[in-house]
Amino acid sequence: MLIDPKKFEQVFDSLRQAIPGGFAQGVEKNLRAALTAGLAKLDLVTREELEIQTAVLTRTREKIEALEKLVAELEKTLRK
Repeated sequence: MLIDPKKFEQVFDSLRQAIPGGFAQGVEKNLRAALTAGLAKLDLVTREELEIQTAVLTRTREKIEALEKLVAELEKTLRK
């Protein structure tokens, strides 16, 4: 599941419109702090980290497929 920061901003925008004046700023500050603390406790990775790991996994799969092909060719040669 990916978290879209735009959704949080939409919530904060709605909050600013629903709560009058300076009170909204205090509520928003506390809500942001609570969200930050809650998200920090989760085992999340950034999109960049995810993309890096995806690339590593793709290269690993390609190497495994090449090695499987090589092993099959070697087994075929040994059977002759």
